[in-house]
Amino acid sequence: MAELTERGTLFRAAIAAFIEARRETKLKGEEDGTDTAARYGYATWLADAASRAHNLKVVTHPIKFTHSGIKGASSAHVSRTALNRARSEIGTHDVAVLVEDVAISDAKHLDVYSLLKEVVDGRRLLDWLRDGDVDLASALSEDRATSVALIDAFRQVLEPDKKVTSHPLAKQIYWLKNDESPSDDAQYHLLQPMFSSSLEHAVHEDIRSTREASFVARGTRKQKPTFADHSTFPGLVARTLGGSNAQNVSPQNKARRGVNYLLASLPPAAWKPREGTHLLNLDSVFQERRGAFYWFNDVRQHVRELADFLKTDPDPNQETRATVKRWTDALGDQVMLFGATIHGQYTAGWTRDADCRLSLAERLWLDPDRRELPLRDDPEHAHWREEDIAFNQAYDRGDWADEVATAFGLWLNGQLRNRSDKLVALGEAEMRRFASRAILEVTWPIPLQRHAKVGAA
Repeated sequence: MAELTERGTLFRAAIAAFIEARRETKLKGEEDGTDTAARYGYATWLADAASRAHNLKVVTHPIKFTHSGIKGASSAHVSRTALNRARSEIGTHDVAVLVEDVAISDAKHLDVYSLLKEVVDGRRLLDWLRDGDVDLASALSEDRATSVALIDAFRQVLEPDKKVTSHPLAKQIYWLKNDESPSDDAQYHLLQPMFSSSLEHAVHEDIRSTREASFVARGTRKQKPTFADHSTFPGLVARTLGGSNAQNVSPQNKARRGVNYLLASLPPAAWKPREGTHLLNLDSVFQERRGAFYWFNDVRQHVRELADFLKTDPDPNQETRATVKRWTDALGDQVMLFGATIHGQYTAGWTRDADCRLSLAERLWLDPDRRELPLRDDPEHAHWREEDIAFNQAYDRGDWADEVATAFGLWLNGQLRNRSDKLVALGEAEMRRFASRAILEVTWPIPLQRHAKVGAA
């Protein structure tokens, strides 16, 4: 074979450096024995890697994402030219740049893929291999026949399986759309398609970058927030695949640390959920961890920071009292914002729902405009009218704010005690005082003043 070109020299140097790094990792500082030296020789290691290349396939849909116990089944590689973009679903065909993954029979062969990922002259060896680069071929071996054999062996990672095989665990669930034509394949809708690692990678990167931008926008205790708009992903589910060894599923799964996101499966935007759904079947919004208030805005962060401060056992001086007041005032603001948010999101009367189990005080707090609605007069539900009258009378008395504030104070003390036995619970009277004020600030003067009787303060 002719003398190596400059690019050929680059390829050989990169491959040699990779093999040497593998040898160093294997030895971990131990002396190099004769067997090891022979095994990690340039030609010997490449020949061994090439002989194992058939255990890897460059794909977009690795079968092990369907079930990690699948062995011997075929994965799929779908190129952009083969994808039908005239589809209504969101799928792999919508990804601008397909990031390929690798299907593996055993993780012990991943060193072959690691070699093919090495970047030379701005591209991976895998990309040069796909293009049939002559300089790469010459760098693999000085003997032409050996070089051709190595190229052919490594190119197996790019070739689809000659025989497509499946597996009992490779479930693909279909739903018959038309009962009249069960023999027509076109009448079946695929409910569980093969998992697209390429699509998941695009979604994962978008969510990761958005969350990083949101973190910067929120700022920190030392860095002021930018107040820039930032996106969230409500109803997001993180599914971990591969257990403690994510690379057993695929290299890209390992790069994502096994985390694969599932976006919320929601109806079209025109559909509206039943009012107050997330507050139904709750005994109180101040329940330990299930309560809606615990998950609202910055509540968890404020509770954690207050608890962390109290755990330091600060001296009972003016500075300590000021610090505690700052955090409790912040939580009081969250109480106010929570009430205002519920008022703005839900239509008046949502607490009339049969699944609403909130206390009367919390219903009065979170659904004050229910008083504006006509009394329900239904012969089949005579008690409804009595409930509406009792609701209006209880609101006019105004003592419900203290009841809600007491529930909040007990909740906060419980949160602090649960975090450490050493924490001294804040006085319930103090909690009631600032929480009641926060609740009334959002209620007065608009709803409360509008409904106040003559002479009420």
